Amino acid sequence: MGLNTTQPGTEQSGTEQPGVEQPGTRGPGTNPLTAKPLITRREYRLADGRELFYFDDADSTLPPDRAPDLRPLDARPVTASMRQDPLTGEWVSIAAARQNRVVLPPAELDPLAPQSPGNPSEIPSDYDVAVFENRSPSFGPLTADENAPHGLDDLSELGIGRTRTSIGRCEVVCFSSKTTGAFGSVNASRARTVIEAWADRTAALSAIDGIQQVFPFENRGQAIGVTLGHPHGQIYAYPYVTPRTQRLIASVEQYGPNLFDDVLDFERAGDRMLLAGEHWSAFVPFAARWPIEVHLVPHRQVADFAETNDEERDELSVLYLQLLRGVDALYETPTPYIAAWHQAPVHVHRDDVRLHLQLTSPRRGADKLKYLAGSEAAMGAWIGDVPPETQAKNLRAAIERAKVENPV
Repeated sequence: MGLNTTQPGTEQSGTEQPGVEQPGTRGPGTNPLTAKPLITRREYRLADGRELFYFDDADSTLPPDRAPDLRPLDARPVTASMRQDPLTGEWVSIAAARQNRVVLPPAELDPLAPQSPGNPSEIPSDYDVAVFENRSPSFGPLTADENAPHGLDDLSELGIGRTRTSIGRCEVVCFSSKTTGAFGSVNASRARTVIEAWADRTAALSAIDGIQQVFPFENRGQAIGVTLGHPHGQIYAYPYVTPRTQRLIASVEQYGPNLFDDVLDFERAGDRMLLAGEHWSAFVPFAARWPIEVHLVPHRQVADFAETNDEERDELSVLYLQLLRGVDALYETPTPYIAAWHQAPVHVHRDDVRLHLQLTSPRRGADKLKYLAGSEAAMGAWIGDVPPETQAKNLRAAIERAKVENPV
């Protein structure tokens, strides 16, 4: 489907760039090779200088021009500092500004809804998909600093009292201008736009000096800790390779570079499969930790969303909605979950760590949640409550119900 970029030449958004289409010149555009409409990206700035990107659906009905952000905003908070845990070598970002986040506001004060006279929100105009820099990030806004990490070797050293600046970037991805819902509540065209936004932002964030890994994710439901009901996700650009990915890399190094191919072959031959397309497969993993756990994996080696092609993104927009709607069809009420898109590090293991989704939920029954207590939280020693084969059977039935009741 592809992406069409625009950058308005306004005071809020910077200077026009030669060769970059300006909004209003020709709608969303089309791909000359396929005649398909293009998803359009429009670049703006918020009042405090943060970047804002509108991604317009290929079939968008929105006008090309967007309003400037005229709010009087305070200066952005200083960049947080990371501290190293000498017992594990892990880095912990101490981001005190996050204490000031809005928590469960009423719909009329939704900070992710388009601005209105009574709601000076983060997004000035109506939108299909909007991506902007988080006002109170865990990493950034600095992406360079004299005390920033000096590469992966510096981060891997171990000591007591070690600190580094939490350089990086945290972005909010709004799936819709509606005030309620989740990814699974959008249509296939909108899902495709979000996937295009993930790919676009992954490429842009990976190109920033000092960024080691980019992580798109969605937290859904108050049981997960969500503080805004608006359908949205986030993208973190880390200054280090995350502990979970480091453990995955160790497994790849021990098993061999074909780990993902072999796992996929093993699961596709088993009884935990949920969905299979030409380019993607979804299954409950053999050693699922959570009561609901699903992995969605591309059939070929791609390090991140930026490496996927149009056909893979098109199919994913349908399969992912079928999966999410099936998860919600398990019970009469929506299921809380974390949808974590694991991507390869920016600079290492690009040829053997594969992009994949790990969707997890603590819901072990209609009115029961799994709480991480002593063994899991303290020791990382997991005990599964639901056999993976049983949950796979439940999810297959739920996906089929959802296809009938809420088709993509």
